[in-house]
Amino acid sequence: MTITVPDFAQLPLVAGIAVFVAAAALIGVAGWQLATVANRIAERTGLGQALTGAVFLGASTSLSGTVTSITAAAGGHPELAFANAIGGISAQTAFLAIADMTYARANLEHAAASVANIMQGALLVVMLGIILAGMSAPPVSVFGMHPVSLVLPVAYVYGMRQVLRAHMAPMWRPQRTAETREDRPAGRHGYGGMAKLWIRFAALSATVGSAGWLIAKTGVILAQRTGLSETGVGAIFAAVSTSLPELVTCIAAVRQGALTLAVGDIVGGNVFDTLFVSLADAAYRDGSILHAVGSRGVFVTALPVLLTGVLLMGLIRREKSGIANIGFESFFVLLLYFAGAALMLAF
Repeated sequence: MTITVPDFAQLPLVAGIAVFVAAAALIGVAGWQLATVANRIAERTGLGQALTGAVFLGASTSLSGTVTSITAAAGGHPELAFANAIGGISAQTAFLAIADMTYARANLEHAAASVANIMQGALLVVMLGIILAGMSAPPVSVFGMHPVSLVLPVAYVYGMRQVLRAHMAPMWRPQRTAETREDRPAGRHGYGGMAKLWIRFAALSATVGSAGWLIAKTGVILAQRTGLSETGVGAIFAAVSTSLPELVTCIAAVRQGALTLAVGDIVGGNVFDTLFVSLADAAYRDGSILHAVGSRGVFVTALPVLLTGVLLMGLIRREKSGIANIGFESFFVLLLYFAGAALMLAF
């Protein structure tokens, strides 16, 4: 039996929009349930919401973005692949600010106090810094890949070990207030029914990933018909469309009261997304992808560094309420993201 993959480029515009909307609706339903299952896994395994959001939820909702970057790089579109990978980090950070709007009691960064999430934010800055260093270094390649692409997975594993250690034995704790929702994995429910939880989690992850892939295919095709640059298409249209699972699961987690899980999903998922660069570099066969993207790639990478820095200030400052009841960090994250997006579309 031969499975034929439809040629999305040949779809009529109306059909493409219909597929996009249907896939987005599927992500909405599956993503909401995924956040619920992830929260239960966090409680029963003792990992806590921050680490579960980073390692499991963040990685599962990134599947569509991974496929998009690898496919674009293998097809000889380095700017599209790179911009989708790094642009998704900026989009997802902005999604966290949007999720902040749905929580009325206090600023999300105030209520979701977690050492692990702060550590993950710092790790993200380090990972992006490694990428920027590789882009500005001489064009050296090993087996067609830049050495930085080989360093990133090692840095990720080492960094996540440090996050785990900080979570298990924190040297300092945030001040507790009436609005604080602490990340305390109870483990009191035991491990009963864990197999069913993991199976359901895997099935929902596959559903979200497949729907995200459909959004990526139709979203990119629709965007390309506008005549925009690959950087603009990748960093805005492809990145936002493949990041919709993060938006849905983040808002779902916030609405369910799993605030640390929501922040961990975004920040931890962003750290994981830096590995897209390594995968795309391996798929791109005309040299190192880091030196194929040019100055546009530098700007695309610098933007999430800026956004993450603002977010970290908010996580440490923990302002209870602020501008438009979302705090200074969410306000400036949105302001900087839309300004950066406008510049990228003008490239």
